[in-house]
Amino acid sequence: MPPISNPRAFLEKLFYAAVAAADPDKALVAHLPEKPKGRTVVVGAGKGAAQMARAFERLWDAPLSGVVVTRYGYAVRCERIEVLEAAHPVPDESGLLAAERLMAAVSGLTEDDLVVALICGGGSALLPAPAGDLTLADEVAVNRALLASGAPISAMNAVRKQVSRIKGGRLAALAYPARVVSLVVSDIPGDNPALVASGPTIADTATRAEALEIIDRYRLDLPEAVTRHIANGIGEPPLPSDPRFVRNEVKLVASAAIALEAAAGVARNAGVEPIILSDAIEGEASEVGRQHAAIVAKISKRGLAPQSPVLVLSGGETTVTIKGKGKGGRNSEFLLSLACAISGQDGVSALAADTDGIDGSEDNAGAFADGTTVSRLAAQGKDAVDFLDRNDSWSAFDALGDLFVSGPTGTNVNDFRAILLQ
Repeated sequence: MPPISNPRAFLEKLFYAAVAAADPDKALVAHLPEKPKGRTVVVGAGKGAAQMARAFERLWDAPLSGVVVTRYGYAVRCERIEVLEAAHPVPDESGLLAAERLMAAVSGLTEDDLVVALICGGGSALLPAPAGDLTLADEVAVNRALLASGAPISAMNAVRKQVSRIKGGRLAALAYPARVVSLVVSDIPGDNPALVASGPTIADTATRAEALEIIDRYRLDLPEAVTRHIANGIGEPPLPSDPRFVRNEVKLVASAAIALEAAAGVARNAGVEPIILSDAIEGEASEVGRQHAAIVAKISKRGLAPQSPVLVLSGGETTVTIKGKGKGGRNSEFLLSLACAISGQDGVSALAADTDGIDGSEDNAGAFADGTTVSRLAAQGKDAVDFLDRNDSWSAFDALGDLFVSGPTGTNVNDFRAILLQ
């Protein structure tokens, strides 16, 4: 098999194949609930919530109403469902108002009514609803501390659920006695739907004791009002055994596993042998980058790559413990770490990107790297390791013109990592 002549175009094609596999129009059609005797009310949150709402409208040939919230710039036009926008990854006042709108939408329903919840990644930040005497500023402080902590998403959401009036199944509890069907696009390693967007319509077993242990383990610097609220156990979220949830249903409509399999299929058709490491990889982004580099080295030493191109795929959600003041996201940090480890190696090309189209706080989905990344930075008088130490991976790839910008994709099944060896 001859080598892939344009590795970047090939890797980009794989990314879009993965995203297409999680497209709402395809993902929802097999998971529509039965129509109710009464009203159908749609609520939703996440970076792909507007696209999910538009797809649901097209598929639902009966009356409906509803409201969803997505990130600024991610809205699409819907006919019957109102689309709101708010801030991500740090909540704002618009998110607070959106959360109130969702809670109002499901209030006062009857057992003949149906609530369809369209849930995907990003919903945690988009639905601030501080509990008790807490304020929006308190919830913002919680989010900032969690984002900088390096804690996995499961730990983050265990804390978030303790300080909210909408997360941890509380939105579904408000909808009772209506039946709630949650259609979930998972961006969570392991695909536990209760963790996606902190589970506004899906309860789990996380307790305040666990939240307090996480706060201590990751040394989270939180407002005193927050730690006091959690310690006092004020309004803990409902458990899955709560009788209000008996008639509810949860359907996983798209996930990282489905997306990676789609990319692997495209690779096979091109004569490239895919290896899917895992769809649930977690850990510090820079360390995961070094681990992937070690896997690449092992494959190369076994002589697989010279005989036929090999593609290493993985998904999941890494974390970044912020130590510097640079710009970037977990995918570009992973990639810069990988680039440092594979520096000088021929025939290695990589793409790491977030399937929602945004990696971190900038407008890129991720970036490209290869065995020349470090030397090309050095030719500009720049040190790749220094960029990595300062959590400034965006600036490194921007200097090289190697950022990958896809724009909003309309879905979110977490990180996409592809390494081509030939």
